[in-house]
Amino acid sequence: MGLGFSSSWSLSFCVLLVLMSAEASKGEYSLQEHEDGGEEAMARKHIHTHMDMSMRIFFTITDLKVGKRIPVYFSKRDPATSPHLLPREEVESIPFSSAQLPYLLQFFGFSQGSPQAMSMENTLRHCETEPIEGETKSCVTSLESMLDFSQKIFGLKASFEVISTKLGEKTTSLLQNYTILKLPKPISAPKMVACHTLPYPYAVFYCHFQEGENKVFEVSLGGENGDRVEAVAVCHMDTSQWNQDHVSFRLLGVQPGASPVCHFFPADNLIWVPSPALIQD
Repeated sequence: MGLGFSSSWSLSFCVLLVLMSAEASKGEYSLQEHEDGGEEAMARKHIHTHMDMSMRIFFTITDLKVGKRIPVYFSKRDPATSPHLLPREEVESIPFSSAQLPYLLQFFGFSQGSPQAMSMENTLRHCETEPIEGETKSCVTSLESMLDFSQKIFGLKASFEVISTKLGEKTTSLLQNYTILKLPKPISAPKMVACHTLPYPYAVFYCHFQEGENKVFEVSLGGENGDRVEAVAVCHMDTSQWNQDHVSFRLLGVQPGASPVCHFFPADNLIWVPSPALIQD
């Protein structure tokens, strides 16, 4: 479910990660059809303005029991048509700033006011917003910068590995009821870096680390139509700093700081944890 790195990783090995993590890049860049990747919709000050089915990823920690049925949205994207992480040398030659948006729209061939332009602007402003209290964040545009950020969080001499949600090959339904098939397995991860896809002409990940207690789980799910999903989930034990309009509070009927909020990670998100990430009995 994961692939590990030491502090002395090599670029060729990193490229292998991209090839092996089939869902690691963003879906086809047709932003009129863009579906929220999941927690990125809440990562920036935890604000979401409307309720849509792609937000059906939240649940409570008391739901983590065998036989529990949870409505969950898992998007199915074709990695063959996905924007890819560019080499650092290439991506650093392209501005990444809302102040440069007119130039960027011309560079990528999008007209001002188009859906693509609005999504690009949202991503850039999302990345430029100050972190919430206790959060360390970065919008990374290359695999090298993603690993550098993770190394900053875990320590220069630390080893770490990536885990992600794995969808079944026959997964077709976006939203359906899933049943927890086995006792969820806690993953020993005192620190965690979550990287969420954002809409952009090339792959951009919103990576962040939040201080406080977070519990990571591996959860086996079975869909109503026979789909099998090996999902990665996290429970945020302290939500007191989250915006009160966060969509999870409306979905779960709770208030900031009142109870833990859990969510499943979409398949195109990457979760970095210390290595070895031991599954606890």
